[in-house]
Amino acid sequence: MSARKSERLLNLVICLLVARTYVTKERIREVVEGYAGQTDDAFEKMFERDKDELRDLGIPIEMGTIDKFFSDDVGYRIRRDVFELPEVHLEPDEAAVLGVAARVWQHASLAEATTSAVLKLKAAGIQTDQSALSAIEPHVGASEPAFDPLWSAVVSRTAVRFEHRRSGASEATLRTLEPWGIVSWHGRWYVVGRDRDREATRMFRMSRIGGNVRTVGSAGAFTVPEGTDLRSLVSELAPPRPTSEAKVRARTGSCVSLRRRANAIEPYEEGWDLLHVPYADSGVLAEEIASYGPDAVVEGPGDVLDGVLRRLRTVAGVG
Repeated sequence: MSARKSERLLNLVICLLVARTYVTKERIREVVEGYAGQTDDAFEKMFERDKDELRDLGIPIEMGTIDKFFSDDVGYRIRRDVFELPEVHLEPDEAAVLGVAARVWQHASLAEATTSAVLKLKAAGIQTDQSALSAIEPHVGASEPAFDPLWSAVVSRTAVRFEHRRSGASEATLRTLEPWGIVSWHGRWYVVGRDRDREATRMFRMSRIGGNVRTVGSAGAFTVPEGTDLRSLVSELAPPRPTSEAKVRARTGSCVSLRRRANAIEPYEEGWDLLHVPYADSGVLAEEIASYGPDAVVEGPGDVLDGVLRRLRTVAGVG
């Protein structure tokens, strides 16, 4: 998605979110950066595409009459109570990091768009509620290299090809996917869609996808099946819930993913903590622990320890 289009969509969201009443199409055309200067026909097509795209992203645009005595006087708005995510509970250190990131993002990307949209709405005599802007502050970060290209592919409905390494596999396989959406599930990012190679619905953990995600074909090449519920799909396709617990010594400041999932963290000796990590598959956990190298040491159980040792020996070329 181009920067210009992203800014226009963001401006449209801000305009419809802060307005206390329905905003007419004509007013939207005046207020939202990117619509000005378009012909009537071009604006109509652009506005309809933008509405559809926002709805595809899960942003609920509501249409209603501005005056109950004139039913043909139609406007649009985004209701804050429908748009907002439920409250997310974070650890103090996580909240601090996200707070800083949100402030940086707001000053870098949101402030200018917010000021422009709100001032224009006020100038037009439309009441605004700027507290509604808290609903579009970012709450979850993503560091996986595959996130940005996959997100763009989801928005543009473009198939992608990438290398994916299954848990326990030594080599990656090439997969071609029609990405329907991206979901955060138990602290990990997944992309869900139709796997063209398997001709079935699949989901892939982003941390296992190589950063070189390539597009295949043109935009708009597929549609998401009607009624698709990504959260339900992920819950069905996701690995089983943890049934066991491993004790892992972790060097202070390391093994962030293990720490987030730990049922408990106890001080150990100087420079180390003891993590109680839940797991369902000892092989999957062993692979993750092995990836931390000398920063993680398994105390038990034996099957996890054996799995880590096997992987480390393979990497070292020993037995």
